[in-house]
Amino acid sequence: MTRGVRDGGAMSATGFAQVLTVAATSTFIVTIDGPAGTGKSTVAHRLAKRLGLEFLDTGAMYRAAALAALQRGIDPSDGPRVAELVRGMELHFDWSCDPPELYADGVAVGDRIRTPEVTRAVTPVASNPLVRAAMVHAQRAIAHRHRRLVTEGRDQGSVVFPDADVRIYLDARPEVRARRRVDQLRTKGIETTEAEVLAQILERDRMDESRKDGPLVRPAGADIVDTSFIDIDDVIDRLESVVRECAGARLDGRGPDPSRAAGSTGAQP
Repeated sequence: MTRGVRDGGAMSATGFAQVLTVAATSTFIVTIDGPAGTGKSTVAHRLAKRLGLEFLDTGAMYRAAALAALQRGIDPSDGPRVAELVRGMELHFDWSCDPPELYADGVAVGDRIRTPEVTRAVTPVASNPLVRAAMVHAQRAIAHRHRRLVTEGRDQGSVVFPDADVRIYLDARPEVRARRRVDQLRTKGIETTEAEVLAQILERDRMDESRKDGPLVRPAGADIVDTSFIDIDDVIDRLESVVRECAGARLDGRGPDPSRAAGSTGAQP
């Protein structure tokens, strides 16, 4: 099947970019859940751009909480203190930036939330029920103000937005996820090894799946996509089709995009 699909908007047969048209007073939420390293953030960001929606990076929010705890000398495993910290934090995204910039108490967190130290600290932070309850409240507050979102995480379709219009679950083999994370970190100048990252991912999976509050599960009715051997453009194509079919929304022509050309995409072996 030939589809003109790349960043910046889907392409119709006439060569016009198309976005979902949603009434200003309506709520439209797409959730993307899955374990670490499946490409949730990248996919959610690009899918949101293509559909003309805003991207809520909940993983970045937990990382911002972990960073704030470390900066204040708070033990990341001290649930009550970290939860109190989250309840007092002002978290918001600047969606005029690409990718969206997360601000914590008025300060952009940038790549400071992607360091190995924060990666180690975010596991106990995100596993604590008190912290998760505080973060769920913060995420729903953002969605109340910004009603058209693609949101990614581990409990978005199961806990935070169980009535979301579209629920998607991304998966991939652990070794594939580790390789992707190492490549991502290296582009940011952060050196690590696949073995170290794989160990972190397996431990994170174990904790995410076994925690009592908001465990990592496949949300009821979610479309499941294994991204292990699928080109990212093809993943986004598939998810776009799922969203448009579920939404049943009409399309609004945005005008031609000369930098995009129709082409076929497919899975890589």
